[in-house]
Formats: sequence, C-alpha cells, structure tokens
Amino acid sequence: MYRILLADDEGIMLESLKNIISSNYGNECEIHTAKTGRVVVEEAEKYPPDICFMDIQMPGLSGIQAIREIQKFNRSVVFVIITAYDKFNYAKEAVNLGVMEFLTKPVNKKVILEICSKAMERVDSTRQKRSDDLRIREKLETVVPMIESGYINNILLQDDFQTYQDNYRELLDIREEYGYMIVAEFGDSTENGVLTNAVGASVKANKFYSTFREIAQGFFECLVGPIMGNRIVLLVPYRNSRESYEERVEVVTRTRNMVHKLESRIDSKFRCGIGRVKEMGSTMKESFKEAMIALRESTSHVIHIEDVPAAQKYDGEYPRDLERRYEKRVMDKDVAGALSCAEEFIRWMEKQQGVDLEDMRIKILELVMGVEKKAFFAGTVKYAISYRRNYIHEIQEYTDIEGIKKWFLGKTSEICSNMESAREKEAVSIIEKAKSYIRDNYKKDISLDEVSREVDISPYYFSKLFKQETGGNFIEYLTEVRLRNARELLKDSGLSIKEICAESGYSDPNYFSRIFKKYEGVTPSEFRERLR
Repeated sequence: MYRILLADDEGIMLESLKNIISSNYGNECEIHTAKTGRVVVEEAEKYPPDICFMDIQMPGLSGIQAIREIQKFNRSVVFVIITAYDKFNYAKEAVNLGVMEFLTKPVNKKVILEICSKAMERVDSTRQKRSDDLRIREKLETVVPMIESGYINNILLQDDFQTYQDNYRELLDIREEYGYMIVAEFGDSTENGVLTNAVGASVKANKFYSTFREIAQGFFECLVGPIMGNRIVLLVPYRNSRESYEERVEVVTRTRNMVHKLESRIDSKFRCGIGRVKEMGSTMKESFKEAMIALRESTSHVIHIEDVPAAQKYDGEYPRDLERRYEKRVMDKDVAGALSCAEEFIRWMEKQQGVDLEDMRIKILELVMGVEKKAFFAGTVKYAISYRRNYIHEIQEYTDIEGIKKWFLGKTSEICSNMESAREKEAVSIIEKAKSYIRDNYKKDISLDEVSREVDISPYYFSKLFKQETGGNFIEYLTEVRLRNARELLKDSGLSIKEICAESGYSDPNYFSRIFKKYEGVTPSEFRERLR
C-alpha cells in the first residue's frame, strides 16, 4: 500500500491525477488531496505520505515552502513537482530539496504513470533498507551482549588481554581511552551490609539479566558483563584520565538512582561499588578490584572507592584466599576471626617443604606489616617507620614455632584493638572538621554539598556519616548553630531583629521568625521581651 498526496490549486488537475493513478493502481494506493500550501502540510502531518505530487504556485505557502515544512517532520517523502512555470530557479531549489522529478504542465498519462512507478520503487527501496536495518539491529541485540561479556571477562581473567583489546574496541565502537568499573552485587536481603542468599540470587539473575541490562544502560553508556555469582560488572567508558569531585558525586548519584530503579523492577536487593578511572585494557582490572574493595569496606548501598580509601594487596606465594580472609577479619576488627586465620596460616607454613623458621619470620612480618599498611591507608591507624623499630628484634628472640606464633597472634590482636578506637576517631575527625566549617560559615548560604566538598567525601556518604555520629542531620545542626547565635545576639546586642536575622545566616526575616518560633516556642521579638 502506498499513500499518495496530490497538491494543486486546480480542481481539474487534482481529479485528473487522482483518476490516472487510481485507475492503474487501484487498491494499492490511498490518495489524499489538497488545494493550498497550508492544507498540504496539515494533510502530510495527519496522513504521512510516501509520495507527494506538488504544484509550486498555490494560495498561501508555495509548493517549495510546503516541501520545506514537510521535510521538518518527515524526511522520507518522495516529492514530484508538477508546475506550469518552467523557471531555472524553481528547478534548482527543487534539486536542493531532494525532489525526485521536476515536470512542467501539461503532462500526459504515460509520464505520470512512469514517474509514479519510479517513485514507488524508491519507496520500496527505502522500506527494504529500513527492514534490513531493523533485522541487523535485532541480530546485534543478540550478539552485542555476548561481545560485551567476552570483553569484560577477558579484562578480568586474561593476563595477555592487550592482544585482543583493539579487536573488541572496534567491534563495540569504544572510542574513549579510559573507563571505570561498577560492581553490582545482589541478594535477597541486606544483613550488616552483606547481601544474603548469594547462590539463590545467582540463579534468579538469569531471569532478570535482560531487565538489569536495560536499566543499567538507561543510566550509563556502559558495557554489561556476565553474571558472576551474585555480581554483574559494568564497564563505563570515560573521556578523561580522572574524575573531578563534581563528576565523582554525579556518578554516585546516578548509581544510587539506578539501584532504586533496579529494586523497583527486580525482586532483589542491590549494592554497588565503584572503582577509579583507569586506562582501557588490562589495567581496567584495577578498577574492578577497587570496586570490590569499596563493597567490602562499607555497608552502604552505593560506595565509591574514594569515599572508602583503598586497601593494599599482597601478591605472595601463599594462599591468597586465606590472606584476604585474614585482612578482612582484621579490617572488620574481628579479633577471633583474625586470630583463627593467623593460626591457619601458621599451620600452612609448617606443611611447606623447605620452609624454616627464618622464612616463617619473614612471611609473618609481611602479613603484619601488610595489614598495618592497609589500616594506615584506610586512615584508621597512625603510622611512622619508627613504630616498627623493634619488630625484627622481637620476632628473632623466638627460636621455635610456638614463640613465633605467639608474637604473630599478639600483633594481630593489637592491630584489631588499635583499629577499634582509631576508626571511631576517624569518623569523629571528619564530622568535627565539618562542624568547624559550619560554625565558621553559618552566616553564609552554605549547603550540604558545600560542606561535603570541604571534607572531600560525597554528599550521600557525608549525610549518612553526619547523622550516624551526631544523631541529627546537617540542616538540624546548621539551624542549631544559627539559632544559638541569634539567641546570644537577642540577649546582649542592640541590633534590630532584621540585623540579627542577617547575622544568623537568614535572608528572609519572616522565615527566620518562623524557624525561631518553631524551635524556641516564641518569636524573636517575644524572646527579647522576656529578657527585659
């Protein structure tokens, strides 16, 4: 079926064209007519034509103007101009507009049918191309997720991945030189920051993977990796080698919004860790590790590695899983768990052939100094080179495995204990810095975002930490500081209410009065009167 629009101000011409086309093509065509430029544009909007025979000289808009208007909302129409004006400028303008044919009246039936047939062929060709494009797109929708999964898998698992890097980037049309990883973790519920039923969640993920992919790519122009246990990895190509503070906050905000939408569409709970920007290729694995550390080191739904300082990893000859467990127990301040891992490590070394007491001492020193360094970079313990001055002497005094074990367990317990008090001090330090900034700047129009920037953590994480440490939110504390100042000024100064309002950080005296009454039970004027 072809939809044809005939536009001419002469009724005889319209009827003649309509009869010629309908008598030869019958039900293959749906024909509409118009006698003015305005009407032809309106008809084209209501009944989008495949082919349009257009006269140039019509009341109101000319045929050329009408073509321009139609092309604004429909670029696929095949235009044929039929006019009594054989002017070069008209023909030139028609060519510029992509008109298929420029005919001068009178035009015989044979020519009309030939042109109509040619226009139909062009319409068929356009439809076929559109159909082919859709078919290719459908196939790509099946293939692209597999290529994306392969790319991310190779980044994480292949040490010699650089060999295939360019091939993948070409297939996926990745032009950015940098990127970062987001690790999305899912489970049935959250308990102490850990998602439960990882195995069951992994099975369910096969059902919701396509929905997850659609939502993730609605928030980020990203590649979506395969299901890995109860995790899915996103790779977000990025234009710069690092993020600014504002960009980092924006990524955290977008990720939080993504998590909310995932949980509204999928029957699972989600957490996301975000790594730093890295160069595309094998170094991208480091961003993945950072995203995983961010998940482990926090109980938040969304956490950026910059908000929870990254841990350092030891790449030794001993069981990595055991080392990771040992580090995690120490960082969790789990004394019993850390001591259990330490004893297991001693037993493992005892079974290794060729390992003597000196080898054990070195390995234990590496482990102890490794977790101390990790704790230092996490900002939870103080550190100086001189603090370890006696380590070698102390451990060499023990001449048997039991003595070395005693030293190892003692140091492990000591580190956990130090971290218990240091972590609390760290959070308090950040909040005290924020409070100090608020006290120094309460007269200004300061916001949570501004204070978050001052202490260099994202607004969401700062808001959570502030409430956790103070028991109230940022606005409540700022209001308390401002009203405390207002009370003092009302007691001891001769300033007017309006002046006190400005000195307390409020620009609107009416709002100041409402806030003051809400917290004090009386207006500023009544408060002052009581003191007299």
